[in-house]
Amino acid sequence: MEWNFQTAEELATALRAGEVTSAELTDAAITRIERDDKAINAICVPDFDRARAAARGADQARARGEDRPLLGIPVTVKESYNIAGLPTTWGIPLHRNHMPAEDAVQVSRLKAAGAVVLGKTNVPLGLHDVQSFNEIYGTTNNPWDHARTPGGSSGGSAAALASGFGALSIGSDIGGSLRTPAHFCGVYAHKPTLGLAASRGMVPPPAPALPADGDLAVVGPMARTARDLALLLDVMAGPDPLTLGVAHDLTLPPARHEQLCDFRVLVLDEHPLIPTGSAVRAGVNRVADALVDGGARVERQSPLLPGLTEAALIYTHLLFSSVTARFPVEAYEQLRTRAAGLSADDQSLDAARLRAMVFSHRDWIEANTLRELHRHGWRQLFAEFDAVVCPITPTPAFPHDHNPDPRERRIDIDGVGYPYLDQLVWAGLATMPGLPATAIPAGRSPEGLPVGVQLIGPMFEDRTPLRLAELLEQKIGGFQAPR
Repeated sequence: MEWNFQTAEELATALRAGEVTSAELTDAAITRIERDDKAINAICVPDFDRARAAARGADQARARGEDRPLLGIPVTVKESYNIAGLPTTWGIPLHRNHMPAEDAVQVSRLKAAGAVVLGKTNVPLGLHDVQSFNEIYGTTNNPWDHARTPGGSSGGSAAALASGFGALSIGSDIGGSLRTPAHFCGVYAHKPTLGLAASRGMVPPPAPALPADGDLAVVGPMARTARDLALLLDVMAGPDPLTLGVAHDLTLPPARHEQLCDFRVLVLDEHPLIPTGSAVRAGVNRVADALVDGGARVERQSPLLPGLTEAALIYTHLLFSSVTARFPVEAYEQLRTRAAGLSADDQSLDAARLRAMVFSHRDWIEANTLRELHRHGWRQLFAEFDAVVCPITPTPAFPHDHNPDPRERRIDIDGVGYPYLDQLVWAGLATMPGLPATAIPAGRSPEGLPVGVQLIGPMFEDRTPLRLAELLEQKIGGFQAPR
């Protein structure tokens, strides 16, 4: 039996039935990593000795009659999470020897659920890229085409899943860092509602792992099926036991509907600030056709949709004002000089990013006020619709581009170059208001590359896009291993 591409759900069933042991699953995963990861470079920090020990412990626990959600299932963890005894660098050379003493809260939850951690997956420098390469661990390649990126910043996790290196992984997302790698590698990911899953211990070195409610950023699950996403989200969801968890318990509402014919879906494939490539448009349309065929009510436009241009600008302001918060004074003053030199007529996203980098607190409060207006708009939209289907980025996975200045990079959309960072606008659509979004496979490009779309749902109704993802998986198919 080839176990490496079985779902977590299937592995759990086989383990409970005694058809396989965790030790056997773990050895099979390690063998595959040692054979195939030289070409992919997804697993940047292996932890095989402790994984084998954990697998033996899981088998002993099962023999005692224990049964936990992930008992004995091999998984991977994004490098940016603290794991006691392993380095956490975020790809930053200065911190290559940073060794946390405690596990991140989500790593603790994985272990408490019985998961076997195989090791850590690669990331970009500081998690600040749509690719996954850094000076410490090198470049992670897309399993479908090694000349292309698997995405970022959870690119190592997506590449690992697509390659059969563990059944599940955990990542993080502020600029599509869960969804873009899933889209590029043909797997599933879920960006939870902002604040749904505690993130303590997912912190850049050498900062202490203190409870914090970071703006925009979330931690979330990655898998090869929609049902596995839901399984892992149940393990991850919940407040930090040191803060809100002292007084709050989590109860997610059920999905709004169980059948495809009952869903009301708004489908978007055009953005006013950047074109949608033909391969991605085809993926969106494939999902739209499946929804119609399944009896769902599908609309292509709605006056209730908050303005996409303003949404992209608010997201840009909130995201990039946080990027420079810890910049040295000299670097910050250089940005202020550059921003002061911008023409008032320059309303490009490049200009918006630069202005945001030198925001005052007053500027940020104004942007946040606009965000609250957009959140209210989304609440009104989700009174009429259950989900929004749209692109994650305008293109499938693109060739590696290691130009150190992202402003000089270009993203090729059907033969025309556009500013590299402009591709973030689709990811920001859900991130800015803090909405849940599930990335699902939606077919292949003419070159055979995976294409995904995202299903955006109402705030704290994460089970709704997850259930829709499961129904669409049944309708159009899901993950396929790279050939």
